Amino acid sequence: MARLLIADDHDLVRETIAAFLQAEGVGEVTTAPSLGAALSIVQQKGRFDLVLLDYNMPGMDGLSGLTRMITANKGPVAILSGTATPGIAEEAMRAGAAGFVPKTLSSKSMVTAVRFMIAGEVFAPFAFLQQESRIGAGNLSPREVEVLRGVCDGKSNKEIARDLDVQEVTVKLHVKTLSRKLNARNRTHAAMIARDQNLL
Repeated sequence: MARLLIADDHDLVRETIAAFLQAEGVGEVTTAPSLGAALSIVQQKGRFDLVLLDYNMPGMDGLSGLTRMITANKGPVAILSGTATPGIAEEAMRAGAAGFVPKTLSSKSMVTAVRFMIAGEVFAPFAFLQQESRIGAGNLSPREVEVLRGVCDGKSNKEIARDLDVQEVTVKLHVKTLSRKLNARNRTHAAMIARDQNLL
């Protein structure tokens, strides 16, 4: 019998998914309301065949929570989300996630996805990854994402250039192109859009 751990700070979402997976005979499901609680459970109970982590719950800190859980569980860990963009899904899988499960997935598809990941495969919903995000965030290059992160942290072009080891003029160019792609009026507006849309 497979052992699953679902961590989500929304009680209803967490318990509904857990109850459904158990009813479908996928395995024995344990739940947690935060990353910290989930890490404690893994410490006490040992490796789970699959851990599902909500992307936006307390303690996650972007994808660093995913990395911490992969290290702790030494087994498949996937991201569960209702708001993350295709870009975040791809980043999660590059960071070692066993998959990305949108909360909008039908019950039947979720069961299939979970069984797939327990079997050691990587689950990525093709239709979701093909979507353009509402404001074109999926169009940003990896370097533009890094520059945008610096802008969101309130850094000047000079500081971002130093962090990324590039010329200040290069950063200016990236700010210009990413602002255009996000339909932002200026760098402050770009940072606001990034925050509102959970782009980083």
